Amino acid sequence: MRLRQLLVLFSFTMCTLSANAQVWNADLGNGKYKNPIIHVDYSDPDVCAGDDGYYMTASSFNSSPGLPILYSKDLVNWKLIGYALQDQVPVAHYRTVRHGDGVWAPSIRYHKGEYFIYWGDPDFGIYMVKTKNPSGSWEEPVLVKEAKGIIDTCPFWDQDGKAYLSYAFAGSRANVKTVLMLSEMAADGTKLIGNPAMVFDGHDGHTTAEGTKIYKKEGYYWIWSPAGGVKPGWQLAMRSKNIWGPYEAKIVLNQGNSAVNGPHQGAYVETPNGEGWFIHFQDRWAYGRIVHLQPVIWKNAWPIIGVDTNNDGIGEPVEEWKKPNVGRKYPVTPLESSDQFNSHQYGLQWQWQANQNPAEQWGWSSANLGFLRLNCIPRPEEMKTMWMMPNLFLQKFPSDNFTATTKVTFENNPDAKKCSTGLIIFGEDYGYIAIEQDNEGKLKVVQRSMKNARTSKDTEIELASLPIQQKEVFFRTKVEMIQQKEPFDAKVTFYYSLDGEKYTAFGKPFKPTAGRWVGAKIGLFATGTKAINDSSYANYDWFEVVSNNDVKNSSLSSFQQ
Repeated sequence: MRLRQLLVLFSFTMCTLSANAQVWNADLGNGKYKNPIIHVDYSDPDVCAGDDGYYMTASSFNSSPGLPILYSKDLVNWKLIGYALQDQVPVAHYRTVRHGDGVWAPSIRYHKGEYFIYWGDPDFGIYMVKTKNPSGSWEEPVLVKEAKGIIDTCPFWDQDGKAYLSYAFAGSRANVKTVLMLSEMAADGTKLIGNPAMVFDGHDGHTTAEGTKIYKKEGYYWIWSPAGGVKPGWQLAMRSKNIWGPYEAKIVLNQGNSAVNGPHQGAYVETPNGEGWFIHFQDRWAYGRIVHLQPVIWKNAWPIIGVDTNNDGIGEPVEEWKKPNVGRKYPVTPLESSDQFNSHQYGLQWQWQANQNPAEQWGWSSANLGFLRLNCIPRPEEMKTMWMMPNLFLQKFPSDNFTATTKVTFENNPDAKKCSTGLIIFGEDYGYIAIEQDNEGKLKVVQRSMKNARTSKDTEIELASLPIQQKEVFFRTKVEMIQQKEPFDAKVTFYYSLDGEKYTAFGKPFKPTAGRWVGAKIGLFATGTKAINDSSYANYDWFEVVSNNDVKNSSLSSFQQ
């Protein structure tokens, strides 16, 4: 009995350590940091200084919940603390998967004790949410302006009490792009007033100018904007003594001789002692748009972002730099990616592909029972692939090299006919490993893949199959970056185990790809083909993510105690 108690205690301790494993850590522990500070697809990041630290949000497109809220004390170590949108709006519209639609390039601002987030939905218009407590609940979204094709919005409150909103256009909806707009806004931020005006035209050398951010510093109004496209682009800064312009523009950050493609679109923020910093993304294909931090100095009333290595007045990204001076040292806090499923709420890193449909029971946390339940809900017969499945339980890639392992118990009902559950790497190309029940009720482990899921009319290809006699299986996938430069190619290998000790490579490795405006994701699924009154279901005991360097030292076997 005493030995068993010790084993349980050891298991609990190792599970806790495992859950806090550092998959990516930008804090070097010597007063410096390395880029990227977040190797996660937080596209189009924006940051504001609040009354107790810094808050970040990012594009969430069609995923639900949406508008992630991250918090930091030092601009290097970030923690995901919640979401501003529990359901994407309009709610009914986004119960269907709308890849690439939804929340585009939000802006977050702190004004008179409240935090405001504005974003443009290219199909519905400009929305705003606000709160006094970013880690708590946010008010219901307000439709500031109904419109088609307006994106990349940013609010600004001037010293005279007037409010403004800058924005850009999505050419796919508006049939125009590369121009930046400004409109006056009601002081409470709930509607636009007056006539909007074009304040910058990028057609002469700055195509696809978008991603507006508006500031005021030392007597100048500033509009910062990326241009040139996502992967090859650069960062512009524009200044004027009058908010309506005219604005003079300058490139203040580009790739130059660095290895960081397309460094642009993000947030300028200052520490209490006046240090300037710029947080932006870099597109790394399947890994998505990851987050970098650059120092900013001001020279001749213009910002230089990063370091000006060739004295041309344009900054280039840094690989390592001294951490921001925020008055004290804060602990390293890598973002969480593992989940023990031991709470009434699953980890904040998880999102669905669409708003949950109240008519369908996709799954639940099990509180103190200690697992995640996913139900094998039948999907429509015409839905031949996973691409349009709303009930994929996914999170973003947490690093460049990582291994994820999970334990599942598949409680299959033979009357449910064909149904399955497993571990998926999801993008426009995707692959998965699953335990599957066939129409006769027999079980097998399978690996399948799908190419060009967004446009192809083909079905998934089965790459491997193995009959099994048990319902408890361990699945693992290993993601490796095999090219450390453009196009940042990666390789995915799947494994299975019947005992949690010996893992066997299964099927064929494949190359992950990005989704629609997002990086590849990893997660879990359960799906069926026949509606019955008691569907098959899967209990996921835990989901562990570790660095590939730590796989041999992983505490996987301890979960079996």
